[in-house]
Amino acid sequence: MWVFWRCDGRDDVARVHDLSVGGAFIETPRPTDIGVATNLHFLVQEGQIRADATVRHAEDGRGIGLKFTAVREEDRANLIALVSRMRQLL
Repeated sequence: MWVFWRCDGRDDVARVHDLSVGGAFIETPRPTDIGVATNLHFLVQEGQIRADATVRHAEDGRGIGLKFTAVREEDRANLIALVSRMRQLL
């Protein structure tokens, strides 16, 4: 799964390696600083999911762990459905 994300004036697309209703870990070769705010846009079969998040963990050359700080109310059901679908695939 992929996500469009915006952070520190930089727009990028990243692969999602882990996802829960509380956050995600995304792949990026240039991690950002811990505490930096990001904006995420998922476009998946469940529908659009837009979320604000904060960088909680960074691994050089691997990616960043994000904690969701806000998910748009109209997108919450889509996020729950997406996490449920991903768990079924494991």
